[in-house]
Amino acid sequence: MQKVRPKIVFIAGTYQPQRCGVAHYTARLRNALAQHQVTTEVLTTQAAAQSVQDASVIGALQNWRLSELQALVRAVRRSNADILHIQHAAGTYGFDRSIFLFPLLLRASGWRRPIVTTVHEYGWWEWQPQGIPPAWLEALKQWGQKRGWWDREDGFLLTQSHAILTTNHEAEAALFDRLPHLKSRVHRIPIAANVGVTPIDRSKARQQLRRHCGWVQATTIVAFFGFLHPVKGLETLLSAFQQVHQYQPQARLLLVGGVETLALPGEQATRYWQQLHTKVAELGLTSIIHMTGYLATETASRYLSGADIGVLPFHHGVTLKSGSLLTLLSHHLPVIATHIETSDAELNPEIIQPIPPRHVNELASAMLALISDPARCQQLAEAGYSFSCQFSWQAITAAHWQIYQSVLQTSKSALQPLSGVAEESHR
Repeated sequence: MQKVRPKIVFIAGTYQPQRCGVAHYTARLRNALAQHQVTTEVLTTQAAAQSVQDASVIGALQNWRLSELQALVRAVRRSNADILHIQHAAGTYGFDRSIFLFPLLLRASGWRRPIVTTVHEYGWWEWQPQGIPPAWLEALKQWGQKRGWWDREDGFLLTQSHAILTTNHEAEAALFDRLPHLKSRVHRIPIAANVGVTPIDRSKARQQLRRHCGWVQATTIVAFFGFLHPVKGLETLLSAFQQVHQYQPQARLLLVGGVETLALPGEQATRYWQQLHTKVAELGLTSIIHMTGYLATETASRYLSGADIGVLPFHHGVTLKSGSLLTLLSHHLPVIATHIETSDAELNPEIIQPIPPRHVNELASAMLALISDPARCQQLAEAGYSFSCQFSWQAITAAHWQIYQSVLQTSKSALQPLSGVAEESHR
């Protein structure tokens, strides 16, 4: 009997949603699909599976070395998946390239069902093995890529996929340039906010946040949201906020987010957390800056609803790949964010207040300007919120469902539409 809903099995380099943006995205997608009775499972490393203790998250292999891939092949075949969906970002696989060969091994085992691959990052990292002259390696990469046999960055991962999904314009453009013959397989599905908005009266949220931080109700709170990492421009933000406090003594800074991630694990995270506290103390800002650490989703949302201004001073500029940006916008906050030449054109001064990266004075001036200009804050908040509404999990789910339908179109009967969702992707 034809299944009403397909079973989707995801492959994830790791599956620790509290420490990895890609894993968090995958978990959100699974939750959204589950609301429409779509069964999903995750195949990942044994360590990652043990950390989440979820029966639908299966530890199929010890690590991502080539010797482990046969175990993954067996796990896929046992899963009875209708579609295999690979979530790929090089860092989540420890920059191990063996996953690039996996589709070939799977096909060689006789598995013929569709493969979908989401590339969360693309166009910035390539395998450079030692011992092979660079000129020879480059010629080999180009030779196979021109023939559509492999891709210079991801090996056979994309050329063996029935559909290739990207989350951003930069990755899509790089794919079109390198693999023009696969253009019909490429689909862009933008991400949504990392944290949904928890319903709460804003005045109540403001009171609760200030009371929790020990600040008076008249304070103006500038909030950073996201993992605290060295590339996020936090040192620049702290120095800039010292200037802000000199002119706006009622201003306070809230850093919402944890430190430990796959990119900054264990002792590295602890050291960086301590470095930030040391920097705050050196600047004499201990009483006016609050760092929350990792918060549950609903708590983080309530904190952001109680803030006044959002700030994201990333070193590399903010783009629509940033779930943190979409989260701040969806919480009706005016946002100050670094903007560079490669930033999305849609992020214009009507949506965010742009600043250059690594520039203390410019950042301080932008914060001071918004603190003293409620009308500008309101204008940015409304425009940003309206802009963020197009990035919804309803639209993401609908787009995935249509792609799943497409790759299964050879089935004997069509899949039933997801009620209330299929229409959304056409808007």
